[in-house]
Amino acid sequence: MAAHRKPKQHPLTGPAARTAATLALAGAATSTALDGSAHAEPRLTPAQLKARVDKLYQEAEEATEKYNGAKERTERARASLDALRDEAARRTERLNTARNALGSVATAQYRSGSLDPGVQLALTSDPDEFLARSSLAERVGERHAAAVAGVHRRLVEIGRLRARADERTAELEQHRRALERHKTAVRGKLAAAERLLARLTAEERAAYDAGPAEPARAGRSTAPRGPLKAPNGRAAQAIAYAYGALGKPYVWGATGPSSYDCSGLTQAAWRSAGVSLPRTTYTQINAGQRVSRSQLAPGDLVFFYSGVSHVGLYIGGGRMIHAPRPGAPVRIAPIDDMPFAGATRVS
Repeated sequence: MAAHRKPKQHPLTGPAARTAATLALAGAATSTALDGSAHAEPRLTPAQLKARVDKLYQEAEEATEKYNGAKERTERARASLDALRDEAARRTERLNTARNALGSVATAQYRSGSLDPGVQLALTSDPDEFLARSSLAERVGERHAAAVAGVHRRLVEIGRLRARADERTAELEQHRRALERHKTAVRGKLAAAERLLARLTAEERAAYDAGPAEPARAGRSTAPRGPLKAPNGRAAQAIAYAYGALGKPYVWGATGPSSYDCSGLTQAAWRSAGVSLPRTTYTQINAGQRVSRSQLAPGDLVFFYSGVSHVGLYIGGGRMIHAPRPGAPVRIAPIDDMPFAGATRVS
């Protein structure tokens, strides 16, 4: 009877063991993932949170300036493409007029029983054939040679315009893709900053948005102190415009008049004085004469960070008017607030 007894299976062998092992590994993986998540988001002090937010805003501003540059290039490419298309349309209209004139000649010759081969050539619907057989133009009579040559020239010009338009179309698409990449980068950085700021108390958030007090930074700048007179009327007008923008919100990509980003504010201020500045910080820094920090005068553009990603308008006394970041309106601030990268005097 014992020989027919079913062997006793160990509780942790066979299918049951494999199922238990799978569940155990899954549980361990979940536990590890949770532990990793906990370690990935450690509890930060308000100061650490603010430092991270500052870094994110700086990175967002770098992406904003790249967005501004890509937008400017996109607009130039679009304007160039529109101009090429308009010119091609005008030349095509002139071509059709010339062809109609030749058609009238052809009709008259047909009625008389003699159609010039040069006229046949000019009226062909295949420009490549026309160009390949252009030597036939020598057989055209003196009366029609100029007209046929004009049609030939217009065909060549229109072909060139269309080729350039195709190049501009490809360029425009490339700039559009870059624009979208930079836009996505800006929005991602700003969203991350907002998530961190949400951890602050209302009082901490208010203090962060207010920015550092000027007295706490006093005495650290090598820039001239005290009230300074603008060196000329244009600088005075740019400063007056910037004062008029105080309190208006920062909006990335904005150039006024209701909101600004940093380079949008300086561009608008100097535009009010009749001076055209480029759109981005990294082009504005080359838009005038470089000056040292100790030579700063009201109206100078002051730049910050190693990547030249922020700009303000110097007003004297070691202070500037600038559009700081989202949540912080256009304000007066010490130029010591950020790492100084250089200055430019607009002429």
